[in-house]
Amino acid sequence: MITTKQRAYLRGMAMSLEPIFHIGKSGLTPEITTAVSESLEKRELVKLDILKNCDEDLVDVANRLAERTRSDVVQTIGRKIVLYRPAKDEQKRKIQLPRPKRSNAT
Repeated sequence: MITTKQRAYLRGMAMSLEPIFHIGKSGLTPEITTAVSESLEKRELVKLDILKNCDEDLVDVANRLAERTRSDVVQTIGRKIVLYRPAKDEQKRKIQLPRPKRSNAT
């Protein structure tokens, strides 16, 4: 789970990304899910475009895709989805998220 500050940091990074996947009238297929998962392992941050001919709800697609790929939804805006998942191997991680602040609650 990512914090609000981490999400804002990732949104800023995602602004310069172009969508690498387009989901059309066939919707969220197992092939797309597998391809997105593989891309998340290599890139960590992926932007997808939901085409107008897709009958599925954007938020529903984002949540199902995040669940299936074990990633976090960074944002859904317009017809775009941004997902984040850190690489499993810590040495291969490309994105260093801001550390969450520790609370002083006792």
